[in-house]
Amino acid sequence: MIEVKQLSKTYGQTVAIADLSFRVEAGEIVGFLGPNGAGKTTTLRILSAYLPATAGTAKVVGYDVHDESMAVRRNLGYLPENPPLYPNMTVVGFLDFVAQIKGIPPGDRPEKITAALEKCQLQPKANVHIRKLSKGYRQRVGIAQAIVHDPPVIILDEPTVGLDPAQMIEVRHLIKSLGGDRTVLLSTHLLSEVSLTCDRVVMINQGHLVATDTPANLQHHFLGGHGYDIEIDGDRPQLENVLAPLGIVSRIEPLESGDRPRFRLTTADNPDLGRDIARTLVNSGIHLYELQRLRPSLEDVFLELLKAETAAPTEPTTELPDADSQ
Repeated sequence: MIEVKQLSKTYGQTVAIADLSFRVEAGEIVGFLGPNGAGKTTTLRILSAYLPATAGTAKVVGYDVHDESMAVRRNLGYLPENPPLYPNMTVVGFLDFVAQIKGIPPGDRPEKITAALEKCQLQPKANVHIRKLSKGYRQRVGIAQAIVHDPPVIILDEPTVGLDPAQMIEVRHLIKSLGGDRTVLLSTHLLSEVSLTCDRVVMINQGHLVATDTPANLQHHFLGGHGYDIEIDGDRPQLENVLAPLGIVSRIEPLESGDRPRFRLTTADNPDLGRDIARTLVNSGIHLYELQRLRPSLEDVFLELLKAETAAPTEPTTELPDADSQ
């Protein structure tokens, strides 16, 4: 549904995006992730046919954003970071105005507007002036205007920025509900949003692709294996001797502890090793008080990738293999 090939954009000597390539398939919710200034908004503006690229191509639903910009706009809903809402309009009045601009025939507008209001849970606010709405409801209005013409592709630029935690949860649920029937490209710098909302992640930095995969695969590939924190009544040499025959623990680190010794174990890439470790410890006579599996966060992965990018900025882009090929 979205195809980007070797896309570049420069402003004089400043490179905003450089040789960027990625795809978003039909029905996916994809997080477009990067630090501030990475080129996310520039890319989204190009995809939305609001900004010409310097080089490369981009297509939305098969239409070229440069040569077929009007067809792109008909098939795309776009929520910019700061949506241009008219505060003196009511919600329904604003959506009717947007529907006119987007060329929806007068006879079809009531049905389209009602559908957008229902999808965004705005029916109770339909006749309220936008200036009287909370930030969360204004963001819903922004999403409603993006979907009022029922486009197959939706692009959202920082849709949860400035929202309080409760509002973020509401908008997150709304975004999740848009997936499946529609393709969603979601730009954000909030890693928690990506983990909770997106099927796949496209990470960029300094205008070019750093990595792309599912959040789970990114965590798996870049931080290597799994980890467990344990609390026992034995010491490190005893722990090493007991676990060595298993051949699954690659590293044992002591942790700061209270009354009993605590250790962090790094293990092979098998999600079921906790049971084997617990059984081995108990059978050896070591008392196991706690065993907690550790999961690296997407933030850990992101920082690791940025660190590698800084250390070797001219290295080729890291693109992970498909999970099915593992």
